[in-house]
Amino acid sequence: MDIWKLFVIALMPNLKVLLITVLGTFLAINRLDILTETARKNMNTMVYFVFSPALACSSLAKTITLRSMITLWFMPLSILLTIIIGTALGWLLVKIARVPRHLRGLVLGCCAVGNLGNLPLIIVPAICKERSNPFGDVDICYKNGLAYTSLSLALASILVWSYAFNIVRIYSTQEISNVVEVDQFTVNPTSTTETDPENHSKCSTQTLVTTEDRYHTKNCVNQLEIEIVVPNGQEKKEKLMQCPQTLAIWSNLKLLFPPTLIGAIVGLIIGIVPQFRKLLVGESAPLLVIQDSLIMIGDACLPAMTMLVGANLLEGLKGQGAQLPIIVGIIIVRNIVLPAIGVGIVKGAVHFGLIHHDPLYEFVLLLQFALPPAVAISTSTQLFGNGRGECSIIMLATYSCAAVSLTLWCTFFIWLVL
Repeated sequence: MDIWKLFVIALMPNLKVLLITVLGTFLAINRLDILTETARKNMNTMVYFVFSPALACSSLAKTITLRSMITLWFMPLSILLTIIIGTALGWLLVKIARVPRHLRGLVLGCCAVGNLGNLPLIIVPAICKERSNPFGDVDICYKNGLAYTSLSLALASILVWSYAFNIVRIYSTQEISNVVEVDQFTVNPTSTTETDPENHSKCSTQTLVTTEDRYHTKNCVNQLEIEIVVPNGQEKKEKLMQCPQTLAIWSNLKLLFPPTLIGAIVGLIIGIVPQFRKLLVGESAPLLVIQDSLIMIGDACLPAMTMLVGANLLEGLKGQGAQLPIIVGIIIVRNIVLPAIGVGIVKGAVHFGLIHHDPLYEFVLLLQFALPPAVAISTSTQLFGNGRGECSIIMLATYSCAAVSLTLWCTFFIWLVL
């Protein structure tokens, strides 16, 4: 395969992403006003609770078996290494570029989690379909490539919604908490009570709201107390309600098990357990309609997230974009440093016999280190309303650079594994 054909193959997926991004921007302009702020929030909710879990479940159930899981054991470890190294490099970038606190979660997420889902799912099968592909028989290459990229997609969905999503959430929550604390210090309900005895009930209600806010924010007071001012000027504390431990446990479980992780676990069980697989997967499966329905729902995930990136781009174009050092730093981390480190990790694993010699498998592992940031990070910023414009500018810049850098890295990776 010559360099020009390889360039075209690697360029097409990035161009598709950019075109869908432009479509999202076009739908969000004021004249059309289709992707309004309310519509974007609702679409983000659908992606988080419906589309992404369906995509992870259907991909794993269709392509992963117990035998393939044993064979591909190194891929989860390799992806975990990309997360750890990317986070370390992102934290270094935060310190060097002096990233504002409200953008630190966004920068760490972009450096840590790449687009391990739709880009490999498009690039690898496209290379296999070429008659002159370097990985042998077209049918075998396509089947194995689809299995490798589907596992990458499922793992990526888990990591984005379990790791990057929570990083963005933590820094967004810290920013909101600081604002709430400042607002609380500007209110003095006690003086109002002392100067205006007729406003006792109003003050009590205000105290109750503040106490409830603290309860939800800190999430671990043993009980709620309300201060009631009695006529003689003394304060009396009454217990309003006990803090239900079950609610705290349920809140933690929702953070540990996001919907995508649950969908991936269900898909993994269906793929590994032969009885479930016979019922749901395959042309002769009695419940094939369920699997087909999940596939249809999951197919909406990738274009929906990409259009949301374009819709959020309007905020960045209005002057809310990220600083140039942050953008350049993320591009260097994802397009230069991580791929170089990935070459050392994968070739070291081959040298020590940790993975079997399969050029296509090695290529997919190397490709995972050279991908631009995950598009789903934009969904996270939209859900929390923090850093949406900056995220859109970062996505536009990184994917524009990836159109060239990813092509060059793919050329080098194919030469390296053959």
